[in-house]
Amino acid sequence: MSESATATRLRAPAFDAAATNVGNRRIVFRTAGHRQGPVTRLVSPSGVGDLIKPFVFLDHAEVAFTGRKLFGMHPHSGIATLTTVLQGGFAYEDTTGKSGQVLQGGLEWMKAGNGVWHDGAPLQGDPLRAFQLWVALPAAEENAPPESQYIPADAVQEDGPVRVILGQHGRARSQIRAPEGINYFHLRLKDGERWRYTPPRGHNVEWLAVDKGRLHGCEVIGSGELVVFDDSDDAIEVRAEGDTSFVIGSAVKHPHPLVLGYYSVHTSKDALAQGEAEISRIGQRLRAQGRL
Repeated sequence: MSESATATRLRAPAFDAAATNVGNRRIVFRTAGHRQGPVTRLVSPSGVGDLIKPFVFLDHAEVAFTGRKLFGMHPHSGIATLTTVLQGGFAYEDTTGKSGQVLQGGLEWMKAGNGVWHDGAPLQGDPLRAFQLWVALPAAEENAPPESQYIPADAVQEDGPVRVILGQHGRARSQIRAPEGINYFHLRLKDGERWRYTPPRGHNVEWLAVDKGRLHGCEVIGSGELVVFDDSDDAIEVRAEGDTSFVIGSAVKHPHPLVLGYYSVHTSKDALAQGEAEISRIGQRLRAQGRL
């Protein structure tokens, strides 16, 4: 579903940046997304994703253990999916032959490339709370062989409050083999703490989504909201109200149109057709094995 049904350009009540010495980077778009059961869709490729590509999809989920699969075995091509586990954990399986568990603080990177199927299910214990992001791949990688990486929490490098999921911040680097020109961080700030981010030169896409708590910048950003910043050289500076958890992304804008399939995003119709053909081939094999 497109964000157009729920996104709004109306601004939250103004916050006095001058009086509190916080950044004044302008917000040009905000949304609370669309809730579908335990999942809130903040970004989809047919809506906000075209504005902030290569970040083309973002779900925020809080799912209790039921003993059932989360989505069922399903395919992707042309993108990488990235799940950041904020609480709880999930079991995974994918058609690269990998299976296992990702626990709190861990990451799942599924570079679908030319086509892959995967599945997941919340584990017993605390409800699974997570962000799932889709990253549109460059033309040179969108039909490459799939590759999955599963990163435990203790392997995610940190720089101060910043957990580096993709890219680099200070001395901390991500272990994920992602395309160049993308930063994606998870931060946790205590009440009253401030944080300032100056994106690398050329990163003309910047956005932020709040998991818990509230942030103050030139405007208030509430729990469950996603905001998109203007393309400028100004830093993004925020102050936490309450203990706050959020993710922030910046990147060089994806230069291609988004050509969409049901589970796929490619740069051209030919690339999409190639990916969907591979998805179909894998699906036939899974059906023959009784896995679908």
